[in-house]
Amino acid sequence: MRFKFCLPDSLNCSTQTVMRFSFLSILFLSVSCFSQDASVFKPDSIKMEVQAIRTNAMLHIDGHLDEADWALAIPFTRFKQIEPSQGLPASQRTELKVLYNRQYLYVGVIAFDSLGKKAIRATDFKRDFNIRSHDLVSISLDPFNDHRNAMSFATNAYGVQRDLLVFDDILTDLDWDGLWKVRTTRTDSGWISEMAIPWETMRYPKSKDSLQNWEFNMIRTRRLTNEIDAFSPYPRSFSINRMAYAGILKGLAPPPPKTNIRFQPYLLGAYDSYKNYPASTKPEQNAFRAGGDIKWAMSPNKILDLTFNTDFAQADADRQVNNTSRFSVFFPERRQFFLENASLFGPGVAPADDQSGGSMRIQPFFSRKIGLDDAGNPIPLDAGGRYVFRSLKRNFGLMAMRQRAQGSLPGTNYFVGRYSENLGSQNRIGTLVTMKNNADGTNLVTAIDGFFRLGDSHSLNTMLIRSSNSKGGKDGYSGYAQYYFSNNQWKIWWTQTFVSKNFDPGMGFVSRSNVIGTTPGIYWYYRGNKLPFRKWLRAFEPSILTEFYHEASTGKLLESQVNMNPVWLNFQDGGFFGYLVNPTFQRLTETFSPLGIPISVGTYHYVRHTFYYNTDPSKAISLSSSLDLGSYFNGKLNTISGTLRIAPDPHFAFSVQLSRNEFKKIGDSLQSLNANLWIFSGRLALNPRLQLIGFYQLNTLSDVANYNIRLSWEYRPLSYLYVVFNHRGFDNTQFKRQTDDHLIVKFSYLHQL
Repeated sequence: MRFKFCLPDSLNCSTQTVMRFSFLSILFLSVSCFSQDASVFKPDSIKMEVQAIRTNAMLHIDGHLDEADWALAIPFTRFKQIEPSQGLPASQRTELKVLYNRQYLYVGVIAFDSLGKKAIRATDFKRDFNIRSHDLVSISLDPFNDHRNAMSFATNAYGVQRDLLVFDDILTDLDWDGLWKVRTTRTDSGWISEMAIPWETMRYPKSKDSLQNWEFNMIRTRRLTNEIDAFSPYPRSFSINRMAYAGILKGLAPPPPKTNIRFQPYLLGAYDSYKNYPASTKPEQNAFRAGGDIKWAMSPNKILDLTFNTDFAQADADRQVNNTSRFSVFFPERRQFFLENASLFGPGVAPADDQSGGSMRIQPFFSRKIGLDDAGNPIPLDAGGRYVFRSLKRNFGLMAMRQRAQGSLPGTNYFVGRYSENLGSQNRIGTLVTMKNNADGTNLVTAIDGFFRLGDSHSLNTMLIRSSNSKGGKDGYSGYAQYYFSNNQWKIWWTQTFVSKNFDPGMGFVSRSNVIGTTPGIYWYYRGNKLPFRKWLRAFEPSILTEFYHEASTGKLLESQVNMNPVWLNFQDGGFFGYLVNPTFQRLTETFSPLGIPISVGTYHYVRHTFYYNTDPSKAISLSSSLDLGSYFNGKLNTISGTLRIAPDPHFAFSVQLSRNEFKKIGDSLQSLNANLWIFSGRLALNPRLQLIGFYQLNTLSDVANYNIRLSWEYRPLSYLYVVFNHRGFDNTQFKRQTDDHLIVKFSYLHQL
């Protein structure tokens, strides 16, 4: 496909011309896609079925399936491929068996392999592991049979757990940790997994029927050949959690759901050392604390979480970033209390994992605004609570937290409320309210939103948001509308965002303010007969990702990018290679200082080129890398990023990551600067429950080193002993370099009634 590109400015071509070009290009490709077989088939009216067999025995979970009761189970073996050849029989035999008793649902899987143990891939023992790096089996359950809600439990070949909650196959709570058990064994014939999931961990309705049938699906991933096989087939552009495609788990007789309460108290001792802090800002030291959480499942639909003297000592530390873009850096939430049910409270728009949808991020509620300052330093939380109600028709949630006063920061109350109504089979509308209150006044944000699945491949996501402050200032507004079309051959989107100049989400996050964003784009996934080198090459996936940003208050174009990706090759082993060219226009209305280099107000045109190369992420040695080079404002910028991972055995994994920025004659002073950010990470694990984890960060721009070492022992399910050492350094223009060191020992115990 050939075309001529022109950048918009007052001298050569208008913004409207570029917008028209982008729209026509996407429209042409969109129309073309409907002339092809998209292979997004409808769910089969005759569902795949697996029979659950009742047992009175209490099985010993050891990953062998050699007890007599397992011989009574009826195995299911008719698995079909999702990847690489959708619909064909699986290349390796898999047996699925299901038993249950009054306490547990048992799932046993025998993953036969013609190469035996030699075929197994696993790179680490991290809970909620990366599915691209491991052999795995994963089950999804929808006890309410509403096609919308899924509970997913997965394991790799070494018994590492991965669990999540999914809603409508788009909202995911990956950091939900359920109480369940799994053990695995590896043999010369493949590997075996044995799961025991307590009924109390699952949510299911009361039923007058003696037996229940639940929507159910299962996949097996064989990483050596990058193959995914499913119990109930679904289009490869979807996931196992699109429960409309699920099969049936038959013949269950679970005990009536009952109220259950989970207590998780903790004891913590800390030694703290602070250097070069002014006395007025030095945090409390050498604390001994006690607190904990209570989870009360009042019914299958209602859950109340309470937290007291909340502590997040074990949470992963943030990784540093040297930001050269005009977008604010988004650091993800890592604290367990806020991660659970985050999908209910966190509607918004953001880049997808594959970078589709545009770079703009708008979230009216962002939990990192609670208990952390702007630099990511923790602020004590006295107490808080969260109530969640989910049903077939509606979802409702409330959260309230009290943040303790610290130094110059006043004590603050936080509140967020969320309501959504389900319409039809997979549509919903909702509203969200946040309130931040302290001595400086009250910030109030209100929002209405909707999600509409317009067909199997079409969806529309939209929201309108208003902010106000009690002590002066004008009201602000923000919103977005995002359309997606997705099937096995195409992914097309158009995202429209708006943030007014006065928009102030006290408990939210926006990438940029005073901006109108327009970000259409398209991916083409080609696996046709003309694809060469089929032994190594799985797909050719070129794309166009366009981004236009106008100043909301004046309508002037601030930035345009047309990211043309003519080469993207996905390899059969899971690696890929890509090339992207990005003509860019920037209009600076105020001085912009990437990494401290001031660039004056004005208009700039430049072109950047990016090369991507990733090897198979499941191998003992893997590489993830990118090279981004070319002009940048009035000079040049070359960025080299890469991560080398060495994992000869899942008991040991080590990685080194480098991000190097080379500025050449940038800004008013035509400054040249090199900035390196090094990150070294390691994980040493005796088994999935006892691990030593550490990382070290060195930023040559500030010559500041941070490191974190954490020993984690899960001595019983979801009960932990942590020993954490954390060192952080800060640059401060008024004082000498500040450092703080923390040695923390934390003991938690989970008891479920």
